[in-house]
Amino acid sequence: MASTAPTLRSLARTLGLSRTTVSDALRGSPRVDPGTAARVKQAAKEAGYRRNPLAGALMSELRRSRGTAFRGVLAAVDFNEPDRPGYAARFHRELVLGAEARATELGFKVEKFAVGHAGVFVQRLDSILQSRGIHGVILLPAWDEPDLSNLDWSRFAGIYTDYIIERPALHSVCSDHYRSLLAALQRLAVLGYHRPGLLLQKRQDERLQYRWGAAFRAFQESHPAIRPLPPLIVETFTREEFARWFRRYKPDVVLAHHTEAIDWMESCGADLPVTHGFVSLNVLMKTRPCAGLDLQPRALGARATELLIAQLHRNETGIPDWPSTTTIPARWVDGPTLRTKAPAK
Repeated sequence: MASTAPTLRSLARTLGLSRTTVSDALRGSPRVDPGTAARVKQAAKEAGYRRNPLAGALMSELRRSRGTAFRGVLAAVDFNEPDRPGYAARFHRELVLGAEARATELGFKVEKFAVGHAGVFVQRLDSILQSRGIHGVILLPAWDEPDLSNLDWSRFAGIYTDYIIERPALHSVCSDHYRSLLAALQRLAVLGYHRPGLLLQKRQDERLQYRWGAAFRAFQESHPAIRPLPPLIVETFTREEFARWFRRYKPDVVLAHHTEAIDWMESCGADLPVTHGFVSLNVLMKTRPCAGLDLQPRALGARATELLIAQLHRNETGIPDWPSTTTIPARWVDGPTLRTKAPAK
């Protein structure tokens, strides 16, 4: 017969200590003598005991609230980055709203924190989260490569709401940019657009591991009816550089993040949607009505929350051995910058 899994009570009995002392030692409470704490942790390790932080948070909350409904707490951690584009704030707000709504449905709430620059340092965040019994961390997208390796991840479960994170390597939830652009290009082909042009800021493609550019090139190579045009990928956008590219290659539809490209197209003689079309790669960034892709930040926040809470319920804290990535395709949004059907032949 398999042996019974170790519990706080059985550990306390074996060590000749009170259950409270054993619990405090495993939580890292300063009230326990360091020598005793080390002995408790060693015994727990040898016995195969693993503390469940969610259960501990539940008991603490019930004691404080005298039996009212328990609501676990998740941390939504943002990065203060001076060079991050202003439009990212809208995406982050939507993402957090999705996380908050799903957390409420699952008996949790979300509290927001910021690290770096105007926010707290990572080491300070670690102590704040531990003191408040928060063990689930949602990391919002970072413009630069994020680094939260100084958190004591043995106490936390985490998920990143963007592409690859290496410091530390965590599970991720993100938009499926590659699949979404392929679907958009296919839709444009059905509408009779055969000379699509892609306008990208270099940093926007780099941070997504070149998924926008890769999808664009793969579609052109796989569809003989599509006239392949080189994408315009630049450090910063200028009207002059766009005009030179537009007049030279003559795209019949432009896909870009920034809707100011519509003005540039019109200054080059385009009449949208009669002669040309435009598609926004992120409709949260649009400054005028247009067709485009909704990258669904609320759905991303909700899915990240579900996966994080599932980790907590399974008592899976720490850095995963095999980080996984969950992707969500964008939703197509119709708009006045595209024709509604292919022209008659």
